[in-house]
Order: sequence, then structure tokens, then C-alpha cells
Amino acid sequence: MGRRRRTFEVFTLSFLDCICCGFGAVILFYTIVSAQAGVVRIKKSDDMTAEVDRIAEQVLTGARHLADLRNAIEKITSETAATASRTSQITAQLKNQNEDVSTYSQANIAQREHIEKLKADVKSLEAGVRRLEAGALDKGPAGQTTSSFRKTGGDRQYVTGIRMRGRRILILLDVSGSMLHQDVVTVIRMRNEDDAHKRSAAKWRRAVETVNWLLTQLPPGGQYQIYTFNTQAQALVKDTSGKWIDGADPAALARNMQALSEIIPRDGTSLYNAFSASRTLNPLPDQILLITDGLPTQGKTVGLRKYVSPGTRLRLFDDSVGQLPEHVPVDTILLPMYGDVQAAHRFWDLARLTDGTLLMPSKDWP
Repeated sequence: MGRRRRTFEVFTLSFLDCICCGFGAVILFYTIVSAQAGVVRIKKSDDMTAEVDRIAEQVLTGARHLADLRNAIEKITSETAATASRTSQITAQLKNQNEDVSTYSQANIAQREHIEKLKADVKSLEAGVRRLEAGALDKGPAGQTTSSFRKTGGDRQYVTGIRMRGRRILILLDVSGSMLHQDVVTVIRMRNEDDAHKRSAAKWRRAVETVNWLLTQLPPGGQYQIYTFNTQAQALVKDTSGKWIDGADPAALARNMQALSEIIPRDGTSLYNAFSASRTLNPLPDQILLITDGLPTQGKTVGLRKYVSPGTRLRLFDDSVGQLPEHVPVDTILLPMYGDVQAAHRFWDLARLTDGTLLMPSKDWP
């Protein structure tokens, strides 16, 4: 009988035990890893919770600070509004005060000028009364005057030396802006005044009275013409341009004085055009009476420069003299003007050249 072959078993009990132990170890390791991961997650969760709490605390703190800042902003806004309102009030008060000061200053200037105008009007009325009284009671010597200017007949020629010796007398009256005052600064200021104040300027009123005085000294049977000049020259009464006016015509005299009362001094001075205008009369004048206050600032045409140097003014004067008719005496009544130191010398030369007279009158003349 043959021997039975023994069979081998691959999976024995010991091998299964090893396999089970290995699986148990894997499970144990997995369990340990899983537990450790849970611990890590819990730790991270705690950290995040703590961070969230910290951020929440910062948010709460920021909210409290934000509330404080909003309160501060509201307070500052309220204070700013109050300050702006106060500033507006102060600005309005300052504006009202400035307006009051300006009004007071203008009123003060207007009052002073009104007083000066009233004084000039009073003097003019007194002169008119004296003239009427002299015309009614004190007749001047025959052949000397056609009307009276003062109570004594207006004969102040013994002081002035000006004689109305011509048969055709041309009066040239300067109506430039400098005739408003003898001080340049005051002239500049008065150029911004209204027309009434300009007409009532003391220096201009004096020039008007000078023309009035000259017209009272016209010789009987004489003729006259009045030309005004600044940058241009023209007849005082435009429809008489180029013509002679009868000195014995009271209506024509009244028209000239009325036209003279409406003139407003302005612009520069051109003796060139004034002397040129004397050549337009036919026949030519045999005596020229010039009423001005200084050397010219313009020539034949208006210059472009605002400032004219003394040397240029002397040259303009010399150019103007060449426009005078020949053999005609020029009597100059030179009113005051501060700073024009060469004027008296030049007009004195003009008087000597033309056999005329230079008068620099006192403050109470005429």
C-alpha cells in the first residue's frame, strides 16, 4: 500500500495571526492619525475662534471710536457753520461800515465842494449886483468900457496892465482838465467827480470870471470872439465860428456866458490848435487874450504817451508859437499850476516877442 502524500496548507493559523496583527496595527495607526488630525482641527478651530473674537473686539472698539469721531465731526461741522455765520455777519458789518465811511467821505467832499460852489455863487451874485449898481449909478468914462464889472466900474487895469486895445479881440480860453485845480493830484481825483462838482471848481470859476471881466472891458464899437481849447479848438458858440461878435450886443454876450457855464474842463492842452484857430477868423484879430495855466501837453494831434516830459512841453510850446498870426500882440493871463516852473518864463518870452503882456494874477483877481 502506498504512502499517502502530505498536503501543505498555505494559510496556517500562525500566518493568519500575523495577518490579523498587521491589520490591527494598520487600524490602530489609522485611529491614532485620525485622532491626531481631530486634535489639530480642534486646535485650529480654537485659534480661529480666538482670532474671530479678537477681530470682533477690534470691530467693537472701532465702532466706539467711529461713534466718537462722528460726534467730533458733527461738533466741528456745527462750529464751522457757526463760525461761517459769524464770519458772514462780520463781513456784512465791515461792508456796511465801509459803505458808511465811503458815504461819509463822499458827503464830506460834496459838502465842501458845495460850500465852495456857494461861495463862488455868492461872489458871482455880489459881482452881478455891483455891476448892476455901477451900470445904474457909476458910469465909466466914455470910450473906456461897455459894461461894469465892479462897483467902481471894473477898472483894475492899473494893476494888471492889460488893455483892451484892439478892435477885434480874440479870447482863447483853456478848458483842459488842469483848469480844475492847481495841484495835479487833486486834478486826477476831480476827474472822477460828477459834472456839477467840476463846474464848481474854484480855479475853473476863476477862469470864467476872468472871461466875464474881459468882456466888460471891451472898447465901444469893438468886436470879439471866444475860442475854447483843450486837445482841439472851437468857438464857444459854435454857430459863430470864424465870425466876429459885436461887443455891444447883450444877447450875444448872454449866449456866450450861458455856453461858458455849461463847459466841463477835460483832456490835455494843445496851444498849437488854439493858435492855429486864430488864423481862421476873417479878418484876423488885432489882439489875442490867452487864459491858460501852463505849457501845452499836446501838439497838433493827440499823443500816445500818458506822461509828457518838461523838455517835450517846451518843444510843443515853441512849435505852437509858429502858428500865431504875425504882428498880433498876445496878452497871457497865467493861472497857477504847481510844478510847471518853465511856464512863466516861456509866456514872458511870448509877451516880449509879440509886444504883449503877461499877467500872473493874485488870488482875489478879478
